[in-house]
Formats: sequence, C-alpha cells, structure tokens
Amino acid sequence: MKLYPDKLPAELKKKIAPIYIVSGDEPLLVQETCDLIRSSLKKAGYTERELLHADAGFNWEQVSYSANSMSLFAEQKLLEIRMSSAKPGKDGIAALNAFAASPPDGTILMLVMPRLDQSTQKTKWFKTIEHSAAFVQIWPIELKDMPRWIDNRFKRAGLVATRDAVAAMVERVEGNLLAAVQEIERIKLVSEDGKVDARLIQQGVADSSRYDVFALLDAAVGGNPVRTLKVLGGLQLEGGEVLYIVAMLVRELRGLVLMANEFKATSLDSALRKGRIWAKRKNLVSNCLRSHSVGDFQDMLSRTATIDGMVKGVNSGNPWNELTSITLQLAGTRLLSRSN
Repeated sequence: MKLYPDKLPAELKKKIAPIYIVSGDEPLLVQETCDLIRSSLKKAGYTERELLHADAGFNWEQVSYSANSMSLFAEQKLLEIRMSSAKPGKDGIAALNAFAASPPDGTILMLVMPRLDQSTQKTKWFKTIEHSAAFVQIWPIELKDMPRWIDNRFKRAGLVATRDAVAAMVERVEGNLLAAVQEIERIKLVSEDGKVDARLIQQGVADSSRYDVFALLDAAVGGNPVRTLKVLGGLQLEGGEVLYIVAMLVRELRGLVLMANEFKATSLDSALRKGRIWAKRKNLVSNCLRSHSVGDFQDMLSRTATIDGMVKGVNSGNPWNELTSITLQLAGTRLLSRSN
C-alpha cells in the first residue's frame, strides 16, 4: 500500500504493517520518516531494534536468521535494513519475498532504500513485497514549495516568521533541508520573542545553498539567466567537475536538437513525446523550443566541444567562462562573448 508521507502518522495509529518501505534521496525527510516509524513501533511494544546494512557482498541469509531470533530482553523487535541499492539481487529478492510471504511473529521489517523508479516498482519481486507493506516514497521539496515548507518548520519550532524572513531563508539554504532545520533551531535559541524577520535571517544564516547540475539545466532551459549564473557559481565554488557538467549539458542539448527538428517537422506535442519529457518539465522545455531554433541548439552543442580542449590545455580560454557563456545562451541571453 502506497502512503503519502503526510498520511503516515494517521496510518500508524490505525494499524501496524508487517513491512515498511521508505524510499527517497532526501536524507533529512527519509530520516524523519524512519524516526516516526521507530517511535510508533516502540510505543506499540517493539522495543528492540536490529540494524543491518545491505551493501555489496551482504549475506541475505542473515535476514532470515535475525527475523526469527529474539533476544532475552524483548519479545518484539524492528529489523531495519538500509539498502545501498534499490536492486537487492537474486539472494536479496528471495530473502525479502520469503519474509513477505510469512512475516515472523513479533518482527517488523523496515527497508530504507534509495529512490525507486517506476520500472523497479513494476517488478514482480517489489510488487510481492509491497502487497504486505506500507510504502512511503519521499520526494524532494521543489523550489516552488520551499517557502511553505520553511514556514511550516518555523511554526513547528514555535516561531513566527515574516514573509520576507521566509524568502530570505529560502534563498540562503536553497535545496539544503538539513541546513534549514539547523538554522531554524539556532534562531529558536537566540530569538527573544519568537518573532523572526528578514534582518535576523540575513545577519545569522550562512549561505548553505546546495546546487546540482539538474538545477542548472532547469534554470537554463527555463530561460532564467540570473538563476543560471547563481547555480553555476555554486557548482564552481563547491568544486564541481566541469567536464561532468558539460557531459550532462551535451546530453540535454542533443535531446533539444532532436525535439527541435521534430517540432519543426510536426508539432510541439510530438516533439515532447519523442523527447520523453516528464510532466514537470514540459513547460520549461516547451518555452525553450519556442525560443530557440535547431541552429541555436546545434551551435551551443558545437561550442561544448571546445571546453574539453580548454581543460586539457589544447585550446586557450577558461572552461568555466565558456560553460557560463553557453548556459546563458541556452537561458536566452549572452553576457559573455566567446573571446572572454
């Protein structure tokens, strides 16, 4: 049974499932979900917890042994398995299916896994387990939802934040939920009246923004040059590998060339289908295809080839400057010339 994270507390009060699956790539939200499950199970009498780490070389026979053996001090326990991969392998599938087919009395299994894609969720082994499980899938907090999430976190801490304070916090800790929670706890300690304004945020909150190449691509494809510069600058400051970023940009541009040709020959809808664009990115990509020609995308793609030579010293120029120029062109502006 699939559960949205906000429905989990009520479900835990109603009944206890023999298996819990927590899947996601956002460490803070995954951790808090696991904490909630552990706390509820402990209140229900599952006072012992055994933790196993299923990484490469893990002996899955240990799951059967642990599930069927109780300690001298507790009659009920939680068996928690933290999986480094969403693919448990042949032995793992056999062990998990065996548990799901006949859950041992007094033992609850909790699987903590990386984000599961749709193809994995459709596999026979996962459907077998899910049939007996409560499956909680954790999604990252999108940028547009961050203000509400931050505001709710302030309220949970007993603080009242102004709209400007929330906006300032979002800007400073963008994408880094753990940093946001830590900063809110710090503000709680120093706040005298429980009220938080933008000045307090600006004076005390370090810039803990976390950037990644996918945020960069979305900013550029979405025609946002200011955010493109900010994210790219963050990647550079964090020591991002320029050739990796270029490789991801090349993949994006090749897809845009393919879709631009299809758009020119048939229709926008056909182009988006051919590019297999997710629903959440359709508006971004649609606007990008309307703003650029096939030749524009081909020009940007050809320019990426020079960056490898710059990194290796074959071509003159600064690779980060050229990468900035290309991504800004994709975002719809040219702030740097190729000679710079």
